[in-house]
Amino acid sequence: MEWEFSKMHGIGNDYIFFNCLEGDFPKPKLNAIKLSDRNFGIGADGIVLIKSSPNYDFVMSMYNADGSQAEMCGNAIRCVGKYLYEKGITKKEEIKIDTLAGLMVLDLSVSDGLVKSVRVNMGKAELVSTKIPVAVDTEQCISHPFEIDGFSGNMTCVSMGNPHAVFFVNEITDEHVLSIGPKIEVHPMFPNRVNIEFVKVISRNELEMRVWERGSGETLACGTGAAAVCVAASLNNLADKKVKINLLGGALELEWAEDGSVYKTGPAEFSYEGKVNI
Repeated sequence: MEWEFSKMHGIGNDYIFFNCLEGDFPKPKLNAIKLSDRNFGIGADGIVLIKSSPNYDFVMSMYNADGSQAEMCGNAIRCVGKYLYEKGITKKEEIKIDTLAGLMVLDLSVSDGLVKSVRVNMGKAELVSTKIPVAVDTEQCISHPFEIDGFSGNMTCVSMGNPHAVFFVNEITDEHVLSIGPKIEVHPMFPNRVNIEFVKVISRNELEMRVWERGSGETLACGTGAAAVCVAASLNNLADKKVKINLLGGALELEWAEDGSVYKTGPAEFSYEGKVNI
């Protein structure tokens, strides 16, 4: 069967998007692996399926490059907003999206019929260790000592619908991300595995980060990771609650608001479109 797709990215975090409003996408786990392969497939960090919702405007369902299902992705959901608006599927500039991480509300910044940026209410950060989940003996995991294979640091764990372990370092290295990151991902302290962020503090309102994403490896950006970093930096008194975060693919604006919700603003772009037989 032939399916039309759109390849899109949010500051380099790229996904393959399928309109599933009128039909179910076949074997999403297997096809996520096949299509995400950068040598033999289309190439992406995963696939995103846009579905109808009985409760909200739409449903976003996503699968990582290894076939595992992900709760949410902050970069992908901005692309969903752009896709829906610019394809004429909706003309709402506030869109409610159902995800495995809960309801996400998108506010589109539109000019001349094009979506220039998207502000996402990422929901409230979960800090209770058992709910992230991370196996520590404290109610919250803030600046918790951690060691593995010669690496030692303090980690702060946050869930933004998916689990994150944040480490603040003086300089971010390939060794951190590409060697230590995958080992932390599957550490038994994290029963659902974990996303890992290594962060350098530039100032009270600017941070730099790289991420090893659960199920995808290093990506150029991670929206939920940036949200977790914003929260972790504030909890450790390293930054203010409103920060610019520089990732390999570009910059995002994050704000941990007084109501506990984390807001993220950034761009979304179409790369190309095509058809694939599945």
